[in-house]
Amino acid sequence: MVITKDKTTGSSTEQEQKKDIFFLKGTKETPEVSLNNADGIFKISGRSFPEDGKVFYKDIKKWLFDYSEHPKQGTHFVFMLEYFNTMSSKMILEIFNILKQIETKDELLRIDWHYCIDDDDMLEAGEDFAEIAEINVNFFSYE
Repeated sequence: MVITKDKTTGSSTEQEQKKDIFFLKGTKETPEVSLNNADGIFKISGRSFPEDGKVFYKDIKKWLFDYSEHPKQGTHFVFMLEYFNTMSSKMILEIFNILKQIETKDELLRIDWHYCIDDDDMLEAGEDFAEIAEINVNFFSYE
């Protein structure tokens, strides 16, 4: 099933496909989100300050929660965020809590947090999420 979301209305549309994929193209205000059930590779990248963070992240969290029921071994989640606002921070923490649930069934879960080498705040945010959720995260800097 492919789920796509209309950025203006927040409504979702679904299409049946061979693989379970959730994809949202990034905008200036919202991150690109790629969740692929077939290979267990997930990525959130870009900037996150949607007008209504709860609405934007609702379907993402639902999809991840459903995935957490029967995760693939070796799930790999990559965060490559340049910026996020306070509401997005709350939603990202909720995603980390779902990842903690996945970890109970997928001992090979890998979480990577990428941050610009000059952005200490983004590194610190990732460290805080990892500490609060009590989950192991790999940190990678880039220029």
